[in-house]
Parts: sequence; C-alpha cells; structure tokens
Amino acid sequence: MKIDFFSAKPYDKLFFDRFNLTYGFDLEYHDTHLGPDTVDIIKDATAICVFVNDKLTADVIEVLSKKGVRIIALRCAGFNNVDLDAAKKFNVAVCRVPAYSPEAVAEHAVAMLLTINRKTHKAYNRVREQNFSLNGLMGVNLFGKVVGVIGTGKIGKAFINIMAGFGCKILAYDIYPDADLIGKGLNYVPLEELFQKSNVISLHCPLSKENHYLINKKTLSLMKPGVTLVNTSRGGLINTLDIIEALKTKQVSALCIDVYEQEEGLFFEDLSSDIIDDDIIQRLMSFPNVLITAHQAFFTEEAMAEIAEVTLDNISKLNENRMPGNAPVMLT
Repeated sequence: MKIDFFSAKPYDKLFFDRFNLTYGFDLEYHDTHLGPDTVDIIKDATAICVFVNDKLTADVIEVLSKKGVRIIALRCAGFNNVDLDAAKKFNVAVCRVPAYSPEAVAEHAVAMLLTINRKTHKAYNRVREQNFSLNGLMGVNLFGKVVGVIGTGKIGKAFINIMAGFGCKILAYDIYPDADLIGKGLNYVPLEELFQKSNVISLHCPLSKENHYLINKKTLSLMKPGVTLVNTSRGGLINTLDIIEALKTKQVSALCIDVYEQEEGLFFEDLSSDIIDDDIIQRLMSFPNVLITAHQAFFTEEAMAEIAEVTLDNISKLNENRMPGNAPVMLT
C-alpha cells in the first residue's frame, strides 16, 4: 500500500519511517503543499497524508478519487482545510489525530505567556551583549490574575491545570461544557463575561464557520484594557487587522500567536534570505509586545511519535474497512 505525504519535513520522515517498520507501507514524501496545482504528482497511492496548510478542496478531492486514493489522513487535529462534503460525495475516507500530546500545546501556550510577560526573550539577548540593565523588563505576577480559557477540550484542560497551579482564577467558555471540570469547580461563564473579566485570554478551540474571527473589533472592545491574548489554535480565530488596531490603542497589552491566518507559504519555511511581502505579518513583528512562533506548539518528541503512530494505525484500519479507535472525522 502506497501513501503519499505532502508538506513533509525531515522530522516527518524520521518519525513516520520509524513507526512504519510495524506496517511496511510504501511511503513517498513530497515537501510541497497539496493543492490544485500539485495533485497531479500523485501516482498509484491508496492514501495521502496531509498537514494543516494543504488544501483539500472539492476539485482536489475529485482528482484524488479518480486517481484511486481512498483515504485522506490528516496528521493534525484540525480539519478545516478539508471539504468533508466532497469527501463523502467521492467516497474518500477522512481521518485525523484528534489528541496528540495535548500537554505539548498547552505547555507552549504557557511558555509564550511567561516569555511575553517577563520579557525573557529580550533579557536573553541583552545579557549576551553584556547589558545587565533591568530597564524595560518589568512584568506582572500571574498569581491571582483572571485567565479566560476558550475551549476546554484536552488541550484546554491541560492549560487550565497549569494556570491553576500558578494560582490563577480560571474562567472558561465552551459550547459543550465538560461535566468533569464542572464537578471539580471550574467556573463556566458566558463568552461576554469572560471577555470582560479576564486579564489573560487563551484560545484552545477548533476553527469553524461559527467562530471565524471570534476575536474582532467588537469582542476586543468588550475586553479589559491591557488584556493579554494567546492563540495556539488556528489563525482564523483572530481578525489580524483588528488586533493590530487594538495593539496600537493599547487595548491589548500583549499578543502571543503560534498560528496565523495567512501562514501558508510562510510558516515551516526558511525565508531568512527572502523578502517577505506579507505586510500584515511584518506589522505584527514590528510590535515589541507581540511574540510569534511558527506553528511549533505541537512540536515535541512525544507528540510527533503519537502523530506518526496514530496516523499509520488509522490508515491501516481504514484500509481494512475497520473503524479506527479514535473515530475519524468522516468514514464512508
């Protein structure tokens, strides 16, 4: 059985080759994204394995079906880049990795929050230049602060546990409140109340049509002046132009993002010798109170191992017309 990988990096090959020893699939890696312009390179594949910035439009899925591809395996949790209606129409199964080391993403969100608050990234560079001054490095205690968590799935839960350990007061919002968390005393509140009362807001929800641009001019106006925002979920949750305006007016005192709506062709690439023509990301990077990482929150050894193992297991079971244990997005 042949599997074509897209948006493949050396670390993908390392982990998937290791776990493929159990399965013996024929793996072919492509560093290019999958989309309408690249789908024709697929030959004799039963399955394809894609990542967050590959575009599985209806046209692409129709071509996949004609080429004999029966399985689309996402090596990530989100599936907003796949036209599920088209997959169903053309009888292509879709699976994903819904929970790979949620602690990895939660810990990265906390690391970004601590970094932007205590300015350790600036202190590191200063000291390397023999500048030991503390001017401009003042932060605030997180202890006692109100932290709003939007999305209380596995990653949100892990983030809540860490922030509770810092002595923070947690407010949560989710369209499906978790009974276990409620039983432990977690305070679920309406979204508007969370916006109004939180000193820090962290996003841990999937992207959908309903919550696209959840953070926008209107919702930003509801927040406490000087709020800190953290997004390790999906770039489309934030209207970037609106957040830039909120940074300029100091309604938002700090922004940490590991995702960006226009990250395709930007994140995961080495552009250090190129001129980046995205004026919006350049504007964001010009703010001293904005911290950007390039979609690395998931990137730990534990997470990569789980992604490879679960993805190959999903494909193996679907190929044998068996339901994977961690239910795919859609199975036909």
